[in-house]
This record gives sequence, C-alpha cells and structure tokens, in this order.
Amino acid sequence: MTTTDTGPTSAPPVTDVHAGPAARDPRARRRRRRRETLPLYLAISPFYVLFAVFGLFPILFSIVLSFTDWDGMGDVSFVGLAQYEFLLSDGRFWNAVGNTFIIWFLSTVPMLFLAMVIAFLLHQNIRFTRFYRVAIFLPNVTSMVAMAIVFGSVFSDTFGLVNSALTALGLDAVPWLSSSWGIKVTIAAMVIWRFTGYNAIIYLAGLQSIPTDLYDAAKVDGASLVQVFFRITIPLMRPIILFTVITSTIGGLSLFTEPQVLLGDSGGAGEAGMTIVLYQYNQAFTQFDFGYGSAIAWALFLIAAVFAIINWRLVSGRGDQPRRRRTARTEGRR
Repeated sequence: MTTTDTGPTSAPPVTDVHAGPAARDPRARRRRRRRETLPLYLAISPFYVLFAVFGLFPILFSIVLSFTDWDGMGDVSFVGLAQYEFLLSDGRFWNAVGNTFIIWFLSTVPMLFLAMVIAFLLHQNIRFTRFYRVAIFLPNVTSMVAMAIVFGSVFSDTFGLVNSALTALGLDAVPWLSSSWGIKVTIAAMVIWRFTGYNAIIYLAGLQSIPTDLYDAAKVDGASLVQVFFRITIPLMRPIILFTVITSTIGGLSLFTEPQVLLGDSGGAGEAGMTIVLYQYNQAFTQFDFGYGSAIAWALFLIAAVFAIINWRLVSGRGDQPRRRRTARTEGRR
C-alpha cells in the first residue's frame, strides 16, 4: 500500500485529554463556578444580613408605619394618608422646619467658608502643620455631652463668658438661651465649632491633588494670595465643595444631638430650638405616636432630597451651563 503526499495540512486543535464530558458541559462549569464563589459570598454575607435586619427592614417598616396609628404596644390600625394630612396642617411641624432651615443657614455657610480658608492656610508651607491638623479635627471627636456643657456655660444668660465680655465692652447682655434668635445662634455656633475641622480636612485633601505648577505660575505672574484663592483654588475644588455642601445640607436638616443635649426635649423657650428630628423624636418616643413619627421622617427625607438636588444644581450646574452652550456653538460652526 502506498501513500501520497498531499502537502502541508493544518494541525488538529489541541484538546485537553484529561477533560471529561462534565468539564465541557456549560451546566457543569456553572456549578463549579458557584462552588468556587460560594466561600467569597459567605465571607461578605454578615454585612448584608446585618444591614437587612437593622437597616433595610426598619426603613421598609417605617413606610408601613407612616400609614398607621400605633403606640408601639397595642394593635396597629391603618389610617391611610391621615398622618400626612395632619402633618401638612401641623403648626409645630412647620415651626420645626423653619427653625431647622435658619440654624442650617447660620451654621453651614460660615462653616464651609472657614473650613476652606483653614485648609488653604494649612496647605501653605508653615511650621507645625501636623499639630494644626490634629487641633482643628479634635472638636469633631469631642463628646457631645461635654461640648453642650461647655457651650451652656459660655452662652449662659447670667454668668456666661460671652455676656461677661459684652458687659466689659459696655454692651448689653444677650439672652442666648432664652430668646429665639439667641438659641439658634448658639446651636449654629456648636455646629460650626464641631464640623469646621472635619470639612477642612476634606478640603485639604482636595487641595493636595491640585498641581503645584498652577500656584507657581500664579506667583510668577504676581497674583496675590486672595487672587490665587478665588481664581485657582475655588474653581478646581468645585467637586469637593459639592460633596461638602450636600453632606452638610443633609447633616444640617437632620440636626438632633446639639439642641437635644443643650436644651432638652422641649427645644428651649418657645420651641426655638425644636428641629425636625427633635420633633420627630418627641412624637415617636415621648408621645408614643410611631405612625406620625414615621410620617415626619419621610417628610424630612423628601425635604433633604429636594435641597440636596438644589444645592447640586447651584454648585455644579451654574458654571457648566455656559460652557456647554459655548461648546455647542463651536461644534455648530464647525
């Protein structure tokens, strides 16, 4: 028998001789992949189990409670939208909303401005930078109870240090803890003192990501420190500023610890320090009206979401719209 040479032929595909039919079966590969990834999912499952029990379930249950009338012990009675209808006509709730917004404005605007200035100064070549960073962040980890005691003494109507200083200067004493605006200013001062350092550290991290060539070029061109701050630092820090504005808005609208520790559950004279969360706490855990407390919580969620969107549009959208229009006109001419 003879053989003929048919020329070069392609080599047959290389196959794994040890792979059986199960290894080539897609269902078998999926089963093997599940066996390999199951330990990984089991390793991270405690977080999700705890979140589902202590996070997701209370959120969903509060939605159900907002449509009921329940005191925490007796039977749950479904009332539909009655809690929300009462909320719209509740004068104490709207008083708490007004107090919250006033305190938020008095605290957030100066706090973020001071934080930016402090971060800008710490970013310069000065001595003892690490000491200053620790010092400005220290109020954020200070006990709230101790801080309320100190501020209660400093802003006391009769023996407070602030009124003593005003009297020494020949000015009239201010009823800080017994007047409407005095209470709001005191709470705002507590918020500023506590969170200015926290935001300054965030701004400092953002400043360190800005190329130093821009600052060197500005110094060569003869720009002053104020011009560098407003012409270079602020525009390049817009994403960081947006983050702090949104988080400060959410934190300011959910203010609870400062007025509760300083003034008690009543919110001070004339409920001038009654915030939304403090009012919700009173309704749910003092009056035991958990249905109405849940309705207040979801109203606060909607208010915070709306104001977070507004702040996002104001901080990020105002400067972007003209640039988008200029880009669109340029592309159209091309």
